[in-house]
Amino acid sequence: MTAEISLVDTLKANLRQGGIFIAFVAIVALFWAFNPDTFLSSGNLTNIVLQYSYILILAIGMLFVIVLAQIDLSVGSVVAVTGALSGVLVIRHGYPWWVGVIAALVMGILIGAFQGFWVAYVGIPGFIVTLAGMLLFRGLTYQVLDNVSLSPFPKGYYNIANGFLNGLLGGNGFDVFTLVIFGIGVAGFAYQQLRTRRARISYNQAVEAMWLFIAKIVVIGIVVMWFAYKLSIERGLPIVLILLAILVLVFGTLASSTMFGRDVYAIGGNKSAAALSGINVKKVTFWCYVNMGFLAGVAGVVYSARMNGAQPSAGNMFELDAIAACFIGGASTTGGIGRLSGALIGGLIMAVMSNGMQLMGASTSTQQIVKGAVLLLAVAFDVWNKQRASA
Repeated sequence: MTAEISLVDTLKANLRQGGIFIAFVAIVALFWAFNPDTFLSSGNLTNIVLQYSYILILAIGMLFVIVLAQIDLSVGSVVAVTGALSGVLVIRHGYPWWVGVIAALVMGILIGAFQGFWVAYVGIPGFIVTLAGMLLFRGLTYQVLDNVSLSPFPKGYYNIANGFLNGLLGGNGFDVFTLVIFGIGVAGFAYQQLRTRRARISYNQAVEAMWLFIAKIVVIGIVVMWFAYKLSIERGLPIVLILLAILVLVFGTLASSTMFGRDVYAIGGNKSAAALSGINVKKVTFWCYVNMGFLAGVAGVVYSARMNGAQPSAGNMFELDAIAACFIGGASTTGGIGRLSGALIGGLIMAVMSNGMQLMGASTSTQQIVKGAVLLLAVAFDVWNKQRASA
């Protein structure tokens, strides 16, 4: 008979991930208390999705790098240079908008391969390689743009980060299509959780109590559908949210259900043991950086589309947001530990803090101080959690 885990034991076993969810709820409640009429309004929630989607996109790629026990400090500069390339091709030379998108993605992949080569096959630490890349690609951005901004992009490109799908299924005061898509997502999540539970039971592994399992699904479903309703009464389903959902599904599957994902965690947990077990450490490391470069290219397209232009200063400090999202979301500073769901929640925390402090009229300096303090506390919690586990 399979043992069921109580609520208290579940919280203890998932202290790292459970704590981040509690922190996220507390931060949302705090900013809602300061801005009850604005913070959770449909307009502001839609704005958060549009304005900060790049954080989540970068956090997906950064998670793989951090779990590998590496780092990438160049993502902000890669966002800038890929957006700059799109701007030059589409705005200055008049190519179709999709040519700019493809060029940005290809450039991101090439940059990832370039940096991955130095880290994986030459053996230079990722910190040094990407620090050099941060300077190199920022300088390249200035050269590509001749130190001037380019705008505007054509409507097709602009809609990547600013467009909406609505009215496809009608609705009176709300968009039915948005609710249907989110409903399908909730049903898919519930089915995936049920399959995972049944698989654990089949292997005689302990699972959470049934009432707790059902309660978790119901609460998540209510929150998600409430969020969907808020979007549906505003402008409908943001196109960038569809793009983000696709990336989460693809890379979530890559992390949890493929040999590559298992290899990444194995290398991050113990590089020497992974190599002795037959894992090609250099190859996995190389492709992690290629993956990061690709997602930085996606973020470059999304950000330039959101700004409706290519800017020399684009992507400034984006690496902080991406790295902080992963560490706040429970990734370990020493590698081998981290979940995609945690990185996404960490990214949402960064987005909510930025949005909430802007609504409160906080200065840029105050925002940076708060973000730095939150990052420090997240890493301190990781260290404390390790010490508690080893005690």
